Amino acid sequence: MEKKSGYVHGYTNRENERLVDQANALVELLHGDTVYPPGSVILEAGCGVGAQTITLAATSPRTQFFSVDISRDLLALARERVKAAHSGNVRFLQADIFDLPFGDETFDHVFVCFVLEHLPRPGEALKHLKRVLKTGGSITVIEGDHGSVYFHPESHFARKAIQCLIDLQAAAGGNSLIGRQLYPLLCESGFSNARVSPRMVYVDSSRPELVEGFTKNTFTAMVEGVQGRALAEGMIDPAAWERGVADLYRTAEPDGTFCYTFFKAVATKGISGKHHV
Repeated sequence: MEKKSGYVHGYTNRENERLVDQANALVELLHGDTVYPPGSVILEAGCGVGAQTITLAATSPRTQFFSVDISRDLLALARERVKAAHSGNVRFLQADIFDLPFGDETFDHVFVCFVLEHLPRPGEALKHLKRVLKTGGSITVIEGDHGSVYFHPESHFARKAIQCLIDLQAAAGGNSLIGRQLYPLLCESGFSNARVSPRMVYVDSSRPELVEGFTKNTFTAMVEGVQGRALAEGMIDPAAWERGVADLYRTAEPDGTFCYTFFKAVATKGISGKHHV
């Protein structure tokens, strides 16, 4: 990610665990149709702790991935995770999306997941990624949208807690509502044939793996992670915060439900940067 961007969730061990929980819970939903042809060379931009890298490398074993991130510490964790998974088709490099150390038209494909939401200039980031993508190659972008959340039982306090996260990410220069904007962002950045598919996570007690992996360990944990900043900045009072988080956990009870929508976009690099929508 760009050096001047702010990762609102922080870089704690718990956040690293949350990213892995999220990736494990959403493998089929987000990556079931992400398979690259043998011999392809792919750039994974903003790989973080390698939570997505393991799945990508396993589902396309006869390809070569270059997975980059700006954080040396996160890259070290990613290397360990991929090594433990015995994936031999990944190379890690420290690099900034806005200053990529690759020549024009280097990669057959580009993959970006949960990165643009943290950047103050996502459209510019996409243009830098387009530069290193071969003409005719594809880009895959996956982002969430915190405005897509709904649940039962409904809770005004839970909504206020979620809004704290949305506002804090915006203050840091990011956009947690970016999922709904992927189509225009890709078109405005010069990509062709942009196609966006919503991927809804629906959770009830008949899906215990998602109750734990997504409702509790991914989304609610993500909201909990900004507690200190939300309270310190006076965005919400402590009692309302505690009630909001408790009500989010309440949706994970046997009579509760939880829904969230991710957006997966695929586009191509056309000739001379022309795009068709």
